[in-house]
Amino acid sequence: MSKFKVLLAFSCMMMTASLLFAQEEEKKTTPATGQVLDRIVAKVNNYILLESDVQKTYLEAIASSQQGFEAPTRCDIFESMLINKLMVAKAEIDSVVVSDAEVMIQADQRFNMMMAQLGGDENTLVEVYGKTSEQLKSEITDALREQMIVQRMQGKITEGLTVSPAEVRRFFNSIPKDSLPFFSAEVTVGQIVRKPEVNEKAKTEVANFLSGLKQQLMDGTSDFATLARQYSQDPRSAIQGGELGFFRRGELAPEYEATSLALKPGEISDPVETMFGFHMIQLLERRGNTFNTRHILIKPEPSEDDIKRTERYLDSLRNVILDGKIEFAKAAKEYSEDRETSDNGGFFADPGSGSNRLTLRTLDDPVLYFTLDSMKIGSITPPMRFEDPREGTKVRVLFYKERFPAHRANLNDDYEKLKAATRRKKEDELLGIWFVTAKEDVYIDIDPAYDRCNVLQDK
Repeated sequence: MSKFKVLLAFSCMMMTASLLFAQEEEKKTTPATGQVLDRIVAKVNNYILLESDVQKTYLEAIASSQQGFEAPTRCDIFESMLINKLMVAKAEIDSVVVSDAEVMIQADQRFNMMMAQLGGDENTLVEVYGKTSEQLKSEITDALREQMIVQRMQGKITEGLTVSPAEVRRFFNSIPKDSLPFFSAEVTVGQIVRKPEVNEKAKTEVANFLSGLKQQLMDGTSDFATLARQYSQDPRSAIQGGELGFFRRGELAPEYEATSLALKPGEISDPVETMFGFHMIQLLERRGNTFNTRHILIKPEPSEDDIKRTERYLDSLRNVILDGKIEFAKAAKEYSEDRETSDNGGFFADPGSGSNRLTLRTLDDPVLYFTLDSMKIGSITPPMRFEDPREGTKVRVLFYKERFPAHRANLNDDYEKLKAATRRKKEDELLGIWFVTAKEDVYIDIDPAYDRCNVLQDK
C-alpha cells in the first residue's frame, strides 16, 4: 500500500470533531422498520470501526476539503480510519503510550469548552446529546486517548522527514499540466496590535473588589463556585464554578502558574495580575507536574484616555513605517502584542500550509474582509479599535501588502502549498511501507461491503 490520500493528521482532526459519536459494539435497529442504524465495518485486534464513524467523517471531509485539491473518497476515509485503529493496536504491541495526565488535561479543556457553548447547563447537555456530563466526558476521554496515540505513532513513523526544494520541483513537475489545482484570489495581510494600558486607578479598584470577595469566602458568607458564576469574566470556567481543569507547567500565564503552585490545596490567593486581568485563585489539586485550579477573573476596563493614548502610539508607528524608517515586518515583531502574528512579521498565515497568502474566506473576520475591500495595495490603515473575545478592547493597524489573482498552481506563487503537498506525499510513502509490515502483526477483519476498497492489498 503506497497511497494514503487522506492523511492521519486529517483523520485525527476528524476524530476530534466526532468525539460525541456513540461507541456501541452491537448492531442497532429501529424497532418499527428494522433498518440498520449502525454496524461494525472493521476490527483490528480489540478495536472496532463503526459505519456511523466512517459516514460522519466522510461528510466532514467533503465539507472541509482544501480548495484546489481532490476531495477524498469514502474508501480513502475508510482506509485512513482503519490505519488509525491499526496504529492504536500496534502502539499497544510496541509500548507506545500516552499518560493518563496528558489525556485528562485535554479532556478537561475540551469538555469545559463544550459546556461553555451550552451555557453550562447540565439539562441542556442531556437534551442536546442524550448523555450526562460524566458519560460525555468519558467518551471524550476515550476518543482523545486514541487520537493522541495515533499522533504519537505517526510522529514516530515519520520522524526526521524533511522536504528539499528539489523534491518540491519534482513533485510539481509530476502533476499533469491539465490537472494542476486552480487557486482562488489570495491576499497577504499583516497587523500590528496593541492592548491599551489600563490606568492604575482602574486596576486598584478591581484588586480591591476581588479582595472583598476573598473576605466573603474567609467569613463563610459565600462559596467560591457561586461567586465565580456571578462575577468571573472568564465565561468558559465561570459556568464550572471557576474550575479550569488540569494543566501542565508552562501552559498558563506565568504569574497565574507561580501563584497557583505556591498555594496549598484549598488555599485561596490574593488578587494576582496577568495579561488577561486580575485573578483570585484557589488550588484544588496537584498531580505530579499537573495542577487543577479555579479562579475568578475580573478585567479592568481601559478608559477612553487609555485607548486614545494607544491610538496615538500606533499612529506614530504607522508614520515611521510609511516614511520608510522601519519595515512593517520588523515593526510588527518588535511592537505588536498579538502573539499569533507578531513572530510572522505581523502577517496572518494559512493554518494548513503556513503560507502568508490567504483566500478571503480564510479571513473569517467580517471586519477584516470589508476593511480590505476599501484598501489599496501597499496601504496601512489608521489605528482601528476592535474587540478581542478574550482580552477586550484592542487597537491595530492593518497592512494590505499584496493581492494575487486566481490562477493555476505554479512554483513561484504557490511554493509553500506545494511543499506541504510534497511532505504529505512523502508521509504517505513512509506510512505505506510501515503498513505493509504492521498489518501482519495484528488481526484485521473487514466487512464485505468495504472489500472493494482493497485496503489490505499492497499497491
